[in-house]
Amino acid sequence: MSVEMFTPSPIQVTQNAVNKVKTLVAEEGNPRLKLRIFITGGGCSGFQYGFSFDEDSTEDDTLVERDGATFIVDPMSFQYLNGAEVDYQEGLEGSRFVIRNPNAATTCGCGQSFSI
Repeated sequence: MSVEMFTPSPIQVTQNAVNKVKTLVAEEGNPRLKLRIFITGGGCSGFQYGFSFDEDSTEDDTLVERDGATFIVDPMSFQYLNGAEVDYQEGLEGSRFVIRNPNAATTCGCGQSFSI
């Protein structure tokens, strides 16, 4: 009888987000690229989400790996993203990465900024 170990991730990543990151990395032709998710001050609600590709991570970054895609979160941003879900959506508003964040007290209409 085999026992399957499951370690819950502090940040959940949907299959849509994984697929999009893998597609973008393949288009760039650089398998070292990872999607960095970060929080900055600003936006209409006080904080806003940011996304960028990065080849490198630091030892205090949190790495979330799923199905060949890697997501990076720095320590300052992690405190606001712990328990959040990263998704990728295509719709009438366009295509974008979306964060569903249980730590956000309020979220603006576009979903790209929040307050604690």
